[in-house]
Amino acid sequence: MAHIIGREVWEDRPLSWHGEITGKPYGTNVSIIFNCQERVGAGPRLHKHPYTETFIIRRGRARFTVGDETIDAEEGQIVVCPANTPHNFKNLGPGTLETIDIHANEVFLTEWLE
Repeated sequence: MAHIIGREVWEDRPLSWHGEITGKPYGTNVSIIFNCQERVGAGPRLHKHPYTETFIIRRGRARFTVGDETIDAEEGQIVVCPANTPHNFKNLGPGTLETIDIHANEVFLTEWLE
């Protein structure tokens, strides 16, 4: 059975690309966060997952920490973080950072490290 998931199901901020959806209710091993960081320097704290996470930079620029690497990425690029690797990212600016964060798991499992 195919599923079409409308924006109203995952969006939690009107007029911005922000929200999340887990794959379990739809029978898929993928969960997605639609991330919108408007403030320069904003982003999630250091954390890790027991599965791979893939980030698609939809708009803007980000500085990622992935293990002991620092990676600057921009619109159109993709960053892949291996399972169990501490990571975070921050909006480098100028302007808004939008990412699509693909978690290779049917639900979110996050261990916050800071």
